[in-house]
Amino acid sequence: MSSRIVIRGGLVITASDEIHADILIEDGRIAALAASHTPAAEAFTADRVIDATGKYVIPGGVDAHTHMELPFGGTFASDTFETGTRAAAWGGTTTIIDFAVQSVGHSLREGLDAWHAKADGNCAIDYGFHMIVSDVNEHTLKEMDHLVEEGVTSFKQFMAYPGVFYSDDGQILRAMQRSADNGGLIMMHAENGIAIDVLVEQALARGETDPRYHGEVRKALLEAEATHRAIKLAQVAGAPLYVVHVSATEAVAELARARDEGLNVFGETCPQYLFLSTDNLAEPDFEGAKYVCSTPLRPKEHQAALWRGLRTNDLQVVSTDHCPFCFTGQKELGRGDFSKIPNGLPGVENRMDLLHQAVVDGHISRRRWIEIACATPARMFGLYPKKGTIAPGADADVVIYDPHAEQVMSAETHHMNVDYSAYEGKRTTGRVETVLSRGELVITEREYTGHAGHGVFTPRSTCQYLN
Repeated sequence: MSSRIVIRGGLVITASDEIHADILIEDGRIAALAASHTPAAEAFTADRVIDATGKYVIPGGVDAHTHMELPFGGTFASDTFETGTRAAAWGGTTTIIDFAVQSVGHSLREGLDAWHAKADGNCAIDYGFHMIVSDVNEHTLKEMDHLVEEGVTSFKQFMAYPGVFYSDDGQILRAMQRSADNGGLIMMHAENGIAIDVLVEQALARGETDPRYHGEVRKALLEAEATHRAIKLAQVAGAPLYVVHVSATEAVAELARARDEGLNVFGETCPQYLFLSTDNLAEPDFEGAKYVCSTPLRPKEHQAALWRGLRTNDLQVVSTDHCPFCFTGQKELGRGDFSKIPNGLPGVENRMDLLHQAVVDGHISRRRWIEIACATPARMFGLYPKKGTIAPGADADVVIYDPHAEQVMSAETHHMNVDYSAYEGKRTTGRVETVLSRGELVITEREYTGHAGHGVFTPRSTCQYLN
């Protein structure tokens, strides 16, 4: 059975173009585009017509950094693959790339199989995996080659969290050398975890236990130092590098300098660093715990450098690092000791709307919105042009977006499985109206019409964004 859908009359926005066009979708893919009100467009026939007059028609968002069901600090992220991908769809995201975890002493294969088991049959939208490499050894290095062949083409390492995910410089160099050979992309959590642990111990000894001290001990200089070191190790290995959740002015400067030298070094930031700050971490009555994540929120002054980095392409991607923990019973584990607060914020549902608000506020253009939220993450992680654009042959991952609708973000109305919103009470302009994933309606005029199991694992090619 062939199914055809036509989306008529909207302003189609991609990273490169804006055009009033009609879109023909056939069997889950974009079959054709034609300028609206032309004979070519009028010739499109369909089983279903969606009127997008006065709306934007954009590619589904690609969130390249999520943590569904992640074990952390004695608990688990509160979103499952089912609840998390449904919330993503509500927010206009149609592909996530989540992180499978290798535990120390175990193989990459065991970790990847465990994450396949969590996600398979449970996702409302398509998904891929990165691999967290916690234990670099000869066996692990060989496994990296096999994973690249299977479409898991990126590997995350941590300079933070000694005793959990941490890799030393030698392990990092070996993994980078391997990725230089097999085409994989190393993603780096760049914070000097060894030094940070000293500062944590000293702060707690002084009786500094409130959430705000989480931000004070994880110093911007230690993010910058680790970013610099990761860049130099990648340079020695001849490998590309992608630095995750960049939060500090000084770290952006390290990336900009490396890129000015022509290195394949890339940076991601997240909405929390663009819209929140240490003011949130300092909220009284332990409320600041809601905003504990790593890298931490920074003083407001850092936001200007992040926006500038997004405009100048020294930062290429905005992902969420969605890793939700409920305030009640989870974040509260750190009462009296900020170091025991599970690290992470909910955000997979908010990203596209917050970045549209950035368009409204004049920080970025409409096309740059689509570039940093859809096209570049798809290219960076080997999904383009299947994902991240609206073009013949692409998957019909399409969002009808009302640029004039106003909303107030709130835990009462969001769909993430978490008991607070990091953006509670924030007013934004623009809202998702209808979402298609491979031509199937997942959100239909603000009603969830998708189902668990529609989303499939999507193998990726290697990075398509290299110099």
